[in-house]
Amino acid sequence: MDRVKEALRMVPRADFVVPQFREQADVDAPLPIGFGQTISQPTTVRLMLSWLDPMPGDVVLDVGSGSGWTTALLAHIVGPQGTVYAVERIPELVKFGRDNCRRLGIENALFFQARQEYGLREHAPYARILVSASARELPVELLEQLAIPAKLVIPMQYDILEVTKTAEDEYRTRTHPGFAFVPLV
Repeated sequence: MDRVKEALRMVPRADFVVPQFREQADVDAPLPIGFGQTISQPTTVRLMLSWLDPMPGDVVLDVGSGSGWTTALLAHIVGPQGTVYAVERIPELVKFGRDNCRRLGIENALFFQARQEYGLREHAPYARILVSASARELPVELLEQLAIPAKLVIPMQYDILEVTKTAEDEYRTRTHPGFAFVPLV
């Protein structure tokens, strides 16, 4: 079984859904988690994690961590030798995500309140960066926080970009069209 499928099996979405939507956790659709934010639909998360291709031992940044589900999935994939840094702008969701992961005993995920700059420069460079909200333009500060080689997966408008950093200031981009996300704030 591949790493993403195993993570999705081992880290149930129901553990990260707000109580009033828990019975709908298996529906392949985004669900509200409060504050105008959603937990993404499972198919989209599976695709994004597959494109991101995190490896055991990786240091990963999860931007827009919301309820903590993608953070927990990434933590499972990178394993105990890896670390996932989760950043979220909404303080209540930082606490919600952190509490969800703690309740499940996930120890290699660390949660932070996002600041003005995108990312978390003090823990860079990252082997992988996952963004779970739609950016208007590619945030340069996230590209700067990537290791070499490394990968960033980020929604932009109605596409998901898979950006591979191959050398300093050298990138390959693959576009996956047909997606909708809440805006990156």
